[in-house]
Amino acid sequence: MGNEQTRQPGEPYAIEMLHITKRFPGIIANDDITLQLRKGEIHALLGENGAGKSTLMSVLFGLYQPEEGIIKKDGKEVKISDPNDANALGIGMVHQHFKLVECFTVLDNIILGVEPVGKAGLLHKAEARKRVIELSEKYGLQVDPDAKISDITVGMQQRTEILKMLYRENEILIFDEPTAVLTPQEIDELMQIMRNLAAEGKSILFISHKLAEIMAVADRCSVLRKGKYIGTVNTKDVTMEQLSAMMVGRNVNFHVEKKEQHLGDVILKVEGMTVASRAHHNNAVKNVSFEVRAGEIVCIAGIDGNGQTEFVYGLTGLEPLVSGKIELMGKDITRLPIRKRSVLGMSHIPEDRHKHGLVLDYSLEDNIVLQRYFEDEFTKTGFLRRKNIRQYADQLIEQYDIRSGQGAITTSRAMSGGNQQKAIVAREIDRDPKLLVAVQPTRGLDVGAIEYIHKQIVAQRDAGKAVLLVSLEMDEVLDVSDRILVMYEGEIVGELDPKTTTPEEMGLYMAGAKRKEA
Repeated sequence: MGNEQTRQPGEPYAIEMLHITKRFPGIIANDDITLQLRKGEIHALLGENGAGKSTLMSVLFGLYQPEEGIIKKDGKEVKISDPNDANALGIGMVHQHFKLVECFTVLDNIILGVEPVGKAGLLHKAEARKRVIELSEKYGLQVDPDAKISDITVGMQQRTEILKMLYRENEILIFDEPTAVLTPQEIDELMQIMRNLAAEGKSILFISHKLAEIMAVADRCSVLRKGKYIGTVNTKDVTMEQLSAMMVGRNVNFHVEKKEQHLGDVILKVEGMTVASRAHHNNAVKNVSFEVRAGEIVCIAGIDGNGQTEFVYGLTGLEPLVSGKIELMGKDITRLPIRKRSVLGMSHIPEDRHKHGLVLDYSLEDNIVLQRYFEDEFTKTGFLRRKNIRQYADQLIEQYDIRSGQGAITTSRAMSGGNQQKAIVAREIDRDPKLLVAVQPTRGLDVGAIEYIHKQIVAQRDAGKAVLLVSLEMDEVLDVSDRILVMYEGEIVGELDPKTTTPEEMGLYMAGAKRKEA
C-alpha cells in the first residue's frame, strides 16, 4: 500500500532509519523497521499499544541502542549513543511523560543543560529570556517564562517541552503521544503549532494512535504492528477505516453496539457531596447529588480540571468528604476505608495508572491479585498460594490480550502503557463488581483496545451492573453512556441524553456557557 516518494530527485531524507532491530528480554520490540522522514513534513507513526513506536523513537533519540540497523541524517550515516548526540544532530523529543523539573521555572527548564554562561561563569539569563519570548511569539506558544512548572497546566508544560527543542535549534522534532493528556481545545492549538513548525522547514515525527488527529495534521503515516513495519501511506489517499485495519490487522467497529436497556435497583446514591481542593482554598466538588442504577452507564463529562478527579477520590475513598453522603446498595459507605468499599462491590479503574493503578515494580501477576490476595483462593494460613495466583493471572492475560515480554512474571514497569491499562481493566472487571467506576479507561489506548474495553464496559451494564464512567473524550461520552452528567467547576450543570445531544450542545455545558435550571 506504500506510495512512491515525491521528493525532489537526489534530495536526501532528513532522517532515515534503515533495518532497525531492537530486542528486550522475551520480546523483539522493533523487527527490521525502516522509516524515512522528508524535510518539512509531518510524518505520523501509528500502531497499537506495544507495537514498538516509542521504542523506535527512543532509538532515534539515543535512549536505546539497536542490535541491528543504521541511522542516516541528510544522507550521511550517524551514530547516536545518547540524547546529547541526538541534540547535537538537531534531534529533539517531547516525551509522553514530560521530563521537566517541577520546582523550576519555565525558563530554567528550557535552558537546562545549555545555559548561556559568560566569561566569569555567570548565567546570562536576560538573553535567554529574550530569545524564549521571541520563539514563543513566533510559533504562537504563549508561555510565561517565570511561571513554575508545578503551577501551570499540562498543555503549558507541553509547550515548555516544545520550546526546549526550539531553543536548542532542533530541526527534527519527535512528539511521543503528544495529545494523550490534553483537552480538545489544547489539541487543536497543538495541531496548529505543528503546522507552523513544518511550514518553517522543521521535520516532525508524530507518534499517535488517534486516527482523527493523524488525518488532520500528518502528510504521511507509517504503520507498525507487533514490532514489524506494515507500510507507509499518504494520509490524503486513505480513510480512517483503512488506517485502523493496517494498524490492528482487521476491521474495527468505531461504534459501540448496545442492547436495549433494563434498569434495576439504585446501586450508587450520592447526596450533597462536597470535596475540598488540594490546589486552592475553595472546594473542588460542590454539593453534588445523583444516582446510578443497575443496568446503566452514567457518564460524568467535562473539561479536565473541573473537579472530576477530586470527585472520584471522594467516591472511592482516596480523599475524605467535607460533607455529603455516599450509599452503595443502600449501605452508607461515606467513611469506610478503600478495602471495605472494594469488598462491598466497588471496582475502580483509576485515572492515573502509575500512581493509583499499579505497583510498577511488582510483577503482572501480583498486580492482578492486588485487591484479592487475601481471599481463600489466593492465601492459605497467611501464605500466598503462588500456583493459584499464576493460573488466575495467565487466564486474564489470555482473555484480555495483555501483551508482555515474559507473561505473568513481567515487571509492570516494563510493559507498554496500553498493556498496563488492560491489566487494570482486567483486574477490576473480573472481580464481578456491583459498581464499576471507570475513570478515563481508554486513555492512551489504540482503536483495537478501545473497542475491546468499551465492549467490556457495555457487557457489565448488560449483566445488570451499575457503571459510572468519567471521561474527557467527547466521542466516548456520547457513544458509550446511557445518561450524561456534565461537571463544570465542581457542580453538575446538566443532565443530557446521548441519543438527542449534539457535541456542540455538550461543549456549551462543558464550557459553562449553558446550565440546567435548578
